[in-house]
Amino acid sequence: MFYFTNALAAFVALGLSTACMADTVSARNGTDTFFAGSQLNQAVDTAGDTFMAARTAKVDGATQGDLHIAGIDVSVSADVADDLYAMGGTVTIRGNIAKDITAAGFSLRTESTSMTQGNARLAGNTVTIDGPIQGALSAIGRDVILNAAIKGDARILAQTLSFGPDAVIGGTLTYSTEEKMAVPERVASAERVTFEKISNGQVWEEWQNMGKDMPAFPTFMSVMFGFAISSLFFIALGALALGFMPQRLAKLQRSVTEAPGRILLLGIIGLSVLFGLVPITAMTIVGIPFVPIALLAIVVVWTLGYALGAYSVAMRLWLGVGGPAEPSNLARLLIFAAGIIFVALLNFIPFVGWVVNFTLVLLGVGAMTRPIIKSLRGNFDAALDAD
Repeated sequence: MFYFTNALAAFVALGLSTACMADTVSARNGTDTFFAGSQLNQAVDTAGDTFMAARTAKVDGATQGDLHIAGIDVSVSADVADDLYAMGGTVTIRGNIAKDITAAGFSLRTESTSMTQGNARLAGNTVTIDGPIQGALSAIGRDVILNAAIKGDARILAQTLSFGPDAVIGGTLTYSTEEKMAVPERVASAERVTFEKISNGQVWEEWQNMGKDMPAFPTFMSVMFGFAISSLFFIALGALALGFMPQRLAKLQRSVTEAPGRILLLGIIGLSVLFGLVPITAMTIVGIPFVPIALLAIVVVWTLGYALGAYSVAMRLWLGVGGPAEPSNLARLLIFAAGIIFVALLNFIPFVGWVVNFTLVLLGVGAMTRPIIKSLRGNFDAALDAD
């Protein structure tokens, strides 16, 4: 469960953070190719690895390396010569994958046109497998529907599991559901089927269970795994920002270091406005359908504000110890990585960690609020010059 929730958090913040871009942005670094934007409908023909992030991300063509793709609505029709990594609200895979698939989404489907030559690791609320898999299948979901040929072993954890007419498992089937079910003989013979009874609440716990002999070990590992995933996500987010908008990021960072008191006040104002949108929108009655959007905006702005605040403070400390004022992008990324890991470790200190991290959120949100207010009200620096 820890992996799945962190994966969803990652794709939401990463995918929606590109929504502010009106046009597609692309960049190349060595054999790696990057695409980002609000809506991507991209035909690719890349020699190396391909990375894509957008609110709506659709890709076809072919890539000779790995394909990494994230968004709310994700559609993969491209042929991938190596591995596919996909995260989204709705994920549909139609292309052929030469090696492995690792995918997570609220609704996840592999179409019958998709052939996976390696292993498939799938997680989602609803997981539908129509595409044949030459390797092994690992699937976890509330509802799992298998309607394809699996040449290797299959391990499935689900609340409900069903088999379509094309479902065939060449290896062993190990499934965990609330109650034992009759697996059709055409899917797998009885001697190749193993049932492990599991309750609804235990489905997610068993997914992250890493050891039965040490009861305290899974809990510790879950915390450490979540810490690592969160840190890697923020580092990836920082790399995208430094790659696509270095000047704007530098300007926001300078506004924090030059007037932290003013920016902190603006952060309180900006976050108050966002939280106030929820009840105000609901009170209009007609705006009730937009309440989830307001809640999602709070999550996205909170995440981006935290990253920006940590980056700004880390850069200020870098200058304080005598570092150059204009380090390279790689040096900036390393400084940000060190800062984000340090402040994340502070979360293990009760109260102190929360205060420090919330302060960073307010600084980041304040830096993002400042240009918005300036565009609406003109130059307000003199009125707020209270530092």
